[in-house]
Amino acid sequence: MVTRAIIVGCGGYLPQRVVANDALGEAFGIETSDAWITERTGIRQRHVAAPEETASSMGLAAARQALERAGLEGAAVDCVIVATATPDSAFPATAVRIQAGLGSHQGFAFDVSAACTGFVYALGLADSLIRTGQARCAVVIGTEVFSRILDWTDRGTCVLFGDGAGAVVLVAGEGRGDATDRGILSTHLHSDGRYGDILLVDGGAGSNGECGKLRMAGKEVFRHAVSKLASVVDEALAANGLAQSDIRWLIPHQANLRIIDAMGKKLGLPKERVVVTVDRHANTSAASIPLALAEAAGKGLIERGDLMVLEGIGGGLTWGAALARF
Repeated sequence: MVTRAIIVGCGGYLPQRVVANDALGEAFGIETSDAWITERTGIRQRHVAAPEETASSMGLAAARQALERAGLEGAAVDCVIVATATPDSAFPATAVRIQAGLGSHQGFAFDVSAACTGFVYALGLADSLIRTGQARCAVVIGTEVFSRILDWTDRGTCVLFGDGAGAVVLVAGEGRGDATDRGILSTHLHSDGRYGDILLVDGGAGSNGECGKLRMAGKEVFRHAVSKLASVVDEALAANGLAQSDIRWLIPHQANLRIIDAMGKKLGLPKERVVVTVDRHANTSAASIPLALAEAAGKGLIERGDLMVLEGIGGGLTWGAALARF
């Protein structure tokens, strides 16, 4: 028998304020149209954080929902890992603020910075910590307040992003050590710093204060996205002796509907087996995968035993995939 990190609860949080494409001009002075945005990205609206909302407050709300759905109390948590590119402050880590809010006074908490791939990175770390016995119950959170690092005069980037948080609860369980086990089967992480300048924030970070602004060479990012994501998913399947036909669900980073559709086609999945939230959430960076997972699980779409692929690509460049059985 081997130790596996099993997903027992998923949660999400979205700010109350919703800004549709047509309302961007009134809200932020963006001169563009719903048709222009929708045709290029699939995005129709995004959620925008209120002034008092932060990465930690949204992440805490998502974590509480995930724990509630798991039937666990915060005191049971001994590891909190937060993926964010918009932390509350340079330090302390956003994770320790969430740890305190959960009432988890044991174990440890820390942040991970890998942009839009951050949740996959954090999931991989939590899986390793549980496998080695350093944690028994981990909360992994992606939370972002991208509205505060956007240049609202650049319609090529500002229309793409939204705010929100998603979380999963992992607990240690036993498996046979093969691909039939429940839980995280494997994670596969990559980066290539040669492409760091095609997607970056040109200054400091901290969702409570002054930040740099997001800059992106969109065509360059798109050019890398599908090939790198397809490669890492193939890597994950090969590592577990599985085929594309074994995949029940694709839960991708929600950056662009064209990329999502291309990945679904490469994997031979019908559209109803690809979780899509980008139309309503826009790109919430590290929060997008756990938000999509929480929505699908909350609706009862994903059933126990279903094989899921979670994959993303982000600034760095970073990219990765996780293979998990729900």
